[in-house]
Amino acid sequence: MTAPLIDVHAHFVTDGYVEAARAAGHTEPDGMPGWPTWSAAQHLDLMDEHGIATSLLSISSPGTHFGEDLPARRLSREVNEAGAEIRAAHPDRFGHFASLPLPDAEGAVAEAVHALDQLGADGLVVETNAAGRYLGHPDNDPLWAELDRRAAVVFVHPTSPLAAEALTAGRPRPMLEFVFDSARAFADLVLSGTLHRYPDIRWIATHGGGALPLLADRIELFRGLFGDAAAGTVPVSQQLARLWFDTAGTPFPHQIPALERSVGTGRLLYGSDYCWTPRPAVAAQIASVDDAPQPAGTSWRALTTDNARRLLPQLPDPGPARPG
Repeated sequence: MTAPLIDVHAHFVTDGYVEAARAAGHTEPDGMPGWPTWSAAQHLDLMDEHGIATSLLSISSPGTHFGEDLPARRLSREVNEAGAEIRAAHPDRFGHFASLPLPDAEGAVAEAVHALDQLGADGLVVETNAAGRYLGHPDNDPLWAELDRRAAVVFVHPTSPLAAEALTAGRPRPMLEFVFDSARAFADLVLSGTLHRYPDIRWIATHGGGALPLLADRIELFRGLFGDAAAGTVPVSQQLARLWFDTAGTPFPHQIPALERSVGTGRLLYGSDYCWTPRPAVAAQIASVDDAPQPAGTSWRALTTDNARRLLPQLPDPGPARPG
């Protein structure tokens, strides 16, 4: 029997969003050759083919802030209302993580409150950095305080770092820089004390946390050598173990076993990264999950779905396992 999946890392785009991004110069976003297309019908067809019961939709990199606060607030509201409409049209199949216009922290607080209270968003999505400002920046504290009070889910998606063109020699930034920017973002959340000060936010680290699990001991070493008190006294490995991690990307044969050794699997979630990951690559990734050695007494499908139900209990019941 094959357990249904809950996909916490799924994306959508709208015509208006792509038009605004292109107008701001993102014609080859993050070094990729162009923009994907998306429709609810195509997404549902993919879900049905692979036994995905529910997908949590979000806007991916480069986010919704292209340099000016007011247009970013309007664009965030526009894509969030679109996401809420998709969710309302298919309440048993789609959830939604609402976009925030960081680095405009004031606008981000207002949009988070509106999205959670008025649109019924399941959580929020932020990029690993906003114009080079990482998430532990003090200006973001009012946002984290509000989301901590609500015990909100915050989905952290990687984006290009500053000077990405020089770093990548023209290669697509998702190949390497997304992996390292996830590590930078969560190292910053640890070392700034943000994870310590706002313990009730439920953070999702995408792509298995990128390089983060492999660097936890090194971060702890340097924190000890240089007496970084902001991060508190809880070891880095224990702070990271409170995060949730998704499988988007290339989870097997190497990444998830390394993540399991570092933080366990009690907060592991499934992620497809569709529509930015093309349909054939989604199929290959799911095959790698199904073909990998399965955890004792369960399967990666069942384990990640059970974890997602604990994180997001408001989602519809994914239903029973099906013959597979």
